[in-house]
Amino acid sequence: MVKRIILTAMAVAILLGAGAQEKKQADTLQCAVVGFSFGALMPGYGSASEGALGGNMGDLYKGPYLDFGIEGDYKFASGWMLTLNGNLWFGYNNDNLRDRSVRMNDIFQPTGVALSWSGVDGNVAAHNRSLAARLGVAKIIRVIPGNPNSGILLGLSGGWMMQKTVFMQDMNDSPVPQLMGDYGKLYDHLRNGAILTQSLGFCYMANYLTYVNLKVEFTVSECFLWPTRNYQIDNLMGLNGKDPNRYFDLLYGLKLTWMFPLMGKTTYDYYYY
Repeated sequence: MVKRIILTAMAVAILLGAGAQEKKQADTLQCAVVGFSFGALMPGYGSASEGALGGNMGDLYKGPYLDFGIEGDYKFASGWMLTLNGNLWFGYNNDNLRDRSVRMNDIFQPTGVALSWSGVDGNVAAHNRSLAARLGVAKIIRVIPGNPNSGILLGLSGGWMMQKTVFMQDMNDSPVPQLMGDYGKLYDHLRNGAILTQSLGFCYMANYLTYVNLKVEFTVSECFLWPTRNYQIDNLMGLNGKDPNRYFDLLYGLKLTWMFPLMGKTTYDYYYY
């Protein structure tokens, strides 16, 4: 009887050992991904269709611009990704309009302050605010042995963007009437247009740690913008009416994205049959 029990236990152990299989390669994930990004942008070369000076993004606003974004991606097992992202960026020091006392010399004194409703100095911060929405594709080129979900990242995306000057008046001061309500639209340089972005970076998705999924990217964006206000005032640019120019701007950026795959990690599992 004892011999039978021992022989039966040995047979079961042999069968289980033969049927167990350890997976030697990590899984290639196919899943949706949500990400949150933070970075900085610097304005580069710009030009205007009629050769106007002082009106491009780098002429209007001092860099760098802080960039915050949210994105939704779908990663295929092949390493290709479909991407959809939205971004908001604005001046780092929150008061980065260049040459305001020249552009708006009917409002701002040479010291940079404006005359308020009560006749005293009113402090006004002026900075850029931009929104962008882009759809694109990306490819992960595997370079880490044993991790097919990480590697060099190449991306291309395009979409729509908007940029304008925002005037923030100190709540403790008397307001500046020339910048209240619709009057501020005369000076805000509102523009809409298309944006095309290329990116080069590195994507890392850990095999075991669910929340260690990051990508770092260097980006170059071409912006094709046109003014949308029927009347603009900018004394530096010589504008007192409709701005007829079309603007081309370059933006250079560096950003970090924290990604959250919408599925559990399944790498290096053990399977039994």
